[in-house]
Amino acid sequence: MDALAGLLEGPRARGAFMIRACFDPPWAVRVEDRAPLTVMVMVRGDGWIVPDTGERLRLRTGDLAIARGPDPYVCADDPATTPQAVILPGGACSYPDGRPLNGSMDLGVRTWGDRPDGEAVLLIGTYLVRGEIGGRLLDALPPLLSLTSEDWDNPLTPLLMTEVARDEPGQEVVLDRLLDLLVIAALRAWFAGPSADAPAWYRALGDPVVGRALRLLQDDPAHPWTVASLAAETGVSRAALARRFTDLVGEPPMGYLTGWRLALAADRLRDGEDTLGAIARRVGYGSAFALSAAFKRVYGVSPQEYRNGA
Repeated sequence: MDALAGLLEGPRARGAFMIRACFDPPWAVRVEDRAPLTVMVMVRGDGWIVPDTGERLRLRTGDLAIARGPDPYVCADDPATTPQAVILPGGACSYPDGRPLNGSMDLGVRTWGDRPDGEAVLLIGTYLVRGEIGGRLLDALPPLLSLTSEDWDNPLTPLLMTEVARDEPGQEVVLDRLLDLLVIAALRAWFAGPSADAPAWYRALGDPVVGRALRLLQDDPAHPWTVASLAAETGVSRAALARRFTDLVGEPPMGYLTGWRLALAADRLRDGEDTLGAIARRVGYGSAFALSAAFKRVYGVSPQEYRNGA
């Protein structure tokens, strides 16, 4: 598995909140849903994303934005427009004074706003639970990123626009998988761009020595790696590898390996039904007890508590 594939295999939407939002100016919606990740595609018209802190972002037709939660933000036709509605956790909606909207802006199947053929149309997909997105991926992203229509060719928007308004058996599963594909395609394009603030280990993959070491650790985390064995594989001394790896990645080789093993274990706890012993063997721990101790030290909860929460 290459490093980018390992990073992007995390999205696993389950009953994601997906709507087509249609508005006429002036319009503004405040988002306080605390969702871990939200994707917005400006299908028609222009808009702005205005976070409470940080720089605001202009969206034009065809542009895509990804907001990493849980901090709130406002989507609007203009940064000065006062919000007319608030999106709360679970997709609940209210007026700014707290009164529930009670469906007053519903326009049909997964369609919401002023009128179906509004001047501005946004396609919005939201992962509702952090466990649906790999922690390694969330940690690698800025609070708000964007791709313009010139940055990438997005073939998924027309398909999503067709599918989001359908009300057929199994439709939520179809939309979940399409949302995953949209996120993966967008992030692949973003990581390849010059503005991406990729994690240090990702940038270090280009180094002939450290990149080789990283791929060895990522491809075979269960191997009993040591700095000496990694150095032998990469053709440098132990001291040279340790120094170079730490300088480029930001942590020593064995520290990185521990984080990688535990991240893989967390993904398997969330997505599978393997026993803790089986997961421990797969990611390089000698016993379930050893994995449990390391996992709780880093994640603050036991593996079973993490699985139950996910």
